[in-house]
Amino acid sequence: MENVNLVLILAAAFLGAVSPGPATLTIAATSMQHGRKPGLALAAGVCTGSLIWSVSAAFGLGAVMLANAWMFEAVRYIGAGYLMYLAIRSARSALRPGAPALRASAVPTLRSAYGKGVALHLTNPKAVLFFGSLYAIGLPPGTPVSALLVVMAAIAVQSTLIFLGYALLFSSQEASRVYLRLRRGFEAAFAAAFGAASWQILAARFS
Repeated sequence: MENVNLVLILAAAFLGAVSPGPATLTIAATSMQHGRKPGLALAAGVCTGSLIWSVSAAFGLGAVMLANAWMFEAVRYIGAGYLMYLAIRSARSALRPGAPALRASAVPTLRSAYGKGVALHLTNPKAVLFFGSLYAIGLPPGTPVSALLVVMAAIAVQSTLIFLGYALLFSSQEASRVYLRLRRGFEAAFAAAFGAASWQILAARFS
């Protein structure tokens, strides 16, 4: 582990996880709308997606995808489409007047919330670039598998604490009250953020 810059890797991964993005926005929205359990389930799905990309990048799949442009482009367009779908759903909710539907009838199952989190992160092409760059900077060529496992475990634990922490924070009673009072404004903001993220992915020129 002496040649592995674990501090740099964890610092970069921390900034990537805490910065506002589709994952954190969706965790916040789900937690405020539907409560703690669905929020935690979705956050767990995001953590699973993050772990999958982390493992893939560590063992070279990210480089393979970037070398085969069609694979990367497929993830790119699927991800942009999924974010646009979330934007449209949020926009429709923002345009719906009156109080939101009763929470009991609107809460997603824990399985569907978890699946949404996994899909959200697996269809994010920036995750491929992020983890690929992360390991390229922090891990020298020839790093033993044991060191890779330590790094992946450390990133997984850190990401889990961050994403689950977001779910706990935004599922608090105060956050829920604020959401219910300003529901349409929140939904409009979510729609704009998801739409902007979708456009950024489509318009970006990754190299």
